[in-house]
This record gives sequence, structure tokens and C-alpha cells, in this order.
Amino acid sequence: MYYIGIDSSTTATKALLMDSAGQVLAVAASEYPFETPRPLWSEQHPDLWWDGAQKSIRAVLEQSGVNPAEIGGVGLTGQMHGLVLLDADGNVLRPSILWNDQRTQSQCDEIHARIGREKFIQITGNVALTGFTAPKILWVKENEPEIYAKAAHVLLPKDYVRYKLTGVFAMDKADGAGTVLMDLKARDWSDEVLAALDIPREWMPPLYEGPQVTGHLTVEAAEATGLQAGTPVMAGGGDQAAQAVGVGAVSEGIVALTLGTSGVVFATANGAFVEPEGRLHAFCHSVPGKWHLMGVMLSAAGSLRWYRDTFAPGIGFDELLAPAAEISPGADGLLFLPYLTGERTPHPDPLARGAFVGLTVRHSLAHTTRAVLEGVAFGLKDSFELMKSSGLGEITQVRVSGGGAKSPLWRQILADVFGCELVTVNTTEGAAYGAALLAGVGAGQFPSVEKACEMAVQVTGSTLPDEKRVKAYAAMYPLYRDLYPALTSTFQSLGNS
Repeated sequence: MYYIGIDSSTTATKALLMDSAGQVLAVAASEYPFETPRPLWSEQHPDLWWDGAQKSIRAVLEQSGVNPAEIGGVGLTGQMHGLVLLDADGNVLRPSILWNDQRTQSQCDEIHARIGREKFIQITGNVALTGFTAPKILWVKENEPEIYAKAAHVLLPKDYVRYKLTGVFAMDKADGAGTVLMDLKARDWSDEVLAALDIPREWMPPLYEGPQVTGHLTVEAAEATGLQAGTPVMAGGGDQAAQAVGVGAVSEGIVALTLGTSGVVFATANGAFVEPEGRLHAFCHSVPGKWHLMGVMLSAAGSLRWYRDTFAPGIGFDELLAPAAEISPGADGLLFLPYLTGERTPHPDPLARGAFVGLTVRHSLAHTTRAVLEGVAFGLKDSFELMKSSGLGEITQVRVSGGGAKSPLWRQILADVFGCELVTVNTTEGAAYGAALLAGVGAGQFPSVEKACEMAVQVTGSTLPDEKRVKAYAAMYPLYRDLYPALTSTFQSLGNS
């Protein structure tokens, strides 16, 4: 049998087809834009995801030559937190308000005022942030009452694709937790939060564990996609939870690190651990009965790209990084604060800024380059430290992916700063691959998500920490931690200038 994973992201819908052993046979993506009709707004029409899914599914079937009758299941993933509002007949009421939309700060404040900030964190595992779904619902109620009056169903982006495939309203628990309308420990909708926000419980779809079957392809969807009617569609997971499955980070002690434009530190947990101040995201995992903690850095590899484009335009990354390997850990007393676009973890501060601290005439381009790599590593370590303080067990291995992970020097710096093994794996398709594995588990191809990852995901490279460098970075890290408190008032004074 074969399995398909569908990933509806902000920029494209990707379809991935794998065989029963987890080998990827075909991948296709259909790109589309998103709109910014006003400052801080970010919207997208759900029909773009469905159109992209149809095209991408047909493309992987054509590439692989697989008979649609041999597709054992479809798993779904996609961008988290986006609000999709439907009426009683399943019609889209307005463009989806996306995860990166920033219009809802007053609604976040209102949520904390109604429920209490500490209590809200204890129930949902998170503070109310502008990216989440709940404040978006309140915004529609306050600003578009005529649309709110017609609402009957709340979905997330990938779940609109599910609805078009199956005619069923459903959501997985990992993505559902990202609405901040769930009771994290109970893994179900919170009646207390819904009531406090005046959101009808009947608007919220049934919740499922990641591998569970949520519905089957309709005749209409089969005609649109080229798949066979009756093909089961599994719950799947939000993009970060599915990405973790795709790299095999499904057990405590194994952390997934995505080193892309932003940086994401994802740790599986056997219990519903909550960071008391809400500085980490705490969600359900797409692995049944598990949870995860997640820290997000807004400018990870994005910091290196900005640095290269600004100070060494036209130079390739390999050429830029090579001299930095000759600089000793700590860059001879130079620190870099990577808050170029504000920050989320551990400081949810949109006014935070980047900075080089400690510059002297002896510092060269190689020094500043190394300082950028080290500053990002220190910033990511903040998430590790928060996870440990939340009760998570020892971190024994970090599975790294993303463009920044291609640099051997950066991998070594990360291993030395974290003080644990850093590995790469054989899978590069991330969330779509994780969704396909979840579909395989739901269809009985694999006995569990953990077994699926054990069979399909292999370590391809390992970077071990060096004891001497670990000690050097341990001495520098507290100095890095002092930078944000020391500069906060300056950031506030600079404001939006």
C-alpha cells in the first residue's frame, strides 16, 4: 500500500506519496499568495488550499504511476492557528485570518482579563498571543458582527481541506491545542474557556488523535483529486507536530530543532507540562497520549541571511563561514543578540532588537560571523533551559533540519552550546512526510507512531559536543542572557523607529 501526506502551508500546498516502507516516491507542490489588505493583517482564501491540494495530489499520482486503489490513507498537516469560519451549509464566510496576522492584541488582552492570565495558562498551556485562533474569533465578533452572526463552524486550514475531501468537520488534537480553546490536560475543548469567550461549543469540531480515521473520500473529492472514493483520511497534525514525526522526535529526550528563517525547538513530553509564565508553547502532540513543548525564535537562519546580505553581499554562505571556523569560541568577547524582528521565546517582545555587543578594533568579519552563529545558538538554548525548568527530562539528542543545518560549523557550535549530540536524519520533507507516516499508522501499516519512525527515519550524521568548547560556551551564556534585560529600556525608547 501507499500513503499520501498533504501539507497546506502559507505559500503552497504540498503532496507527498510514500510506500509501505516509508520511502518517498513523489513530491509535488502548488504555490499561491497570501494577502495583507491592511498593516499587520495576513489573510488567505481557503479555496487556494483546496485547489493546491487537488493539483498536488494529481501530480504525485502521475509522477509515481501508483494506482489510486492502492492508496491506503491520506494524512493532513498545515499551517497552524488560521481561522476558517463556515456557515451552516459549509460555505466560507471570509478569508482565513492567518497565524502571522497581528491585528488582535486588544482581543488577547480581553481574554486575559476575562479568564485571568495565570488561569488561562494553566488551562490551555499558553498565554493568549495574536497568532492564535481564539483572539481571531473575538476580533470577527467585534468588527464583523454580520459575518459572526452567520458562523456555524470553526476550522483550521488543513481541516478545511479535510472537509473538502470528506464532507466531515474534524480536527486533530495537536492543531486544536493551538487554538488555545482546549483544556491541555484533558485533550478536549475547554467548556470554561469557550463559555468565558461566548464561543458556542457546537461550532468546534470533534477532536481526534493524529493517526485516527476522521472520514473517507467522497465521490466528488475523488473526481477532483484522482484518488479513489472511500479512501480513509486520518487526523494528522499541525505542521510542527507533523514535522516532529517526520524527523522521528516522538519520545522524551529527543528534541527536534528546525533551523530555518525562524528557529523552532520542539520537545515531546509524556505529560502536559506547562511553563508557568507561558514563555513556551505547550500543545498536544500528534502522537496519541503525548504532548509537546515548543520555543520559537523569530530570526534564526534569517539572522545569518540578513548579516550576509548586509555586510558581505554576493558572497556564498560557505565562503562566508569558512574563516569563522578559525575563530575561538566566544569570538574573542563579542556577542550578538539575534532579535532582528522582535522575539517570541523567551521574550515575547515585538520591540526587541538585534545588537552586537563587545566590538573592538581587533574584531574582523570572521569574528562577527562567528558571533552571529553563536548568538542564534544561545537564543535557541533559552528554549532548552525553559523546557528543563518546566519538568521535562534530560535532553539526550537534537534532530536538526532546515537550511541552517547544512553548515558543519553551525552544527558543531549548536552541539557545543547545547552540550548534547546533534544529528541529521534521512528525511527532508518534514511535515508532509510526518502526515504520511500518521496515515500509515492509522491504516495499520505500522503498529504505532513510534514504530513507524523507528522503521522509516534513520540518523545520517552525528555531531558530538567537545568538552572544552562546552565549558567555554557555558561561561559565555550568562553574559548573553544579561543582554536583553540590560537593553530592554533602550528597545522600548526606540519603539517603532
